[in-house]
Amino acid sequence: MSESNETQGKFLGAYFDRDGVLRLSRWAEGTAWVVLTVYLLSWLFSLLLFITQFSSGLFFEKGMTFLSAFSIFKPYLTEPLPGLLYFFGLQGISKVLLILLDVEDNSRRAARK
Repeated sequence: MSESNETQGKFLGAYFDRDGVLRLSRWAEGTAWVVLTVYLLSWLFSLLLFITQFSSGLFFEKGMTFLSAFSIFKPYLTEPLPGLLYFFGLQGISKVLLILLDVEDNSRRAARK
């Protein structure tokens, strides 16, 4: 048992501020929810506007088929997709930052032993 009373030196494997990374991770999570909310509200309002315009006859053509009506409606189905991709991307960034902090903490503990 070789215990020494010397203090351990500072671990030089970390080049970042832990609190700053945690703050950045929380900001990424919050921003992800804000972006998703903005995209979904924008999609909901444009969808409601389309439905009111379509029901009032603004988009009606004589001899209109289901496929031609669907081609008018199709862009409204893809409108929220960028918001979902941004949401999952920002959530992924947040989780990767937390995983990297855990890896750094584990390597710091291993270096002390």
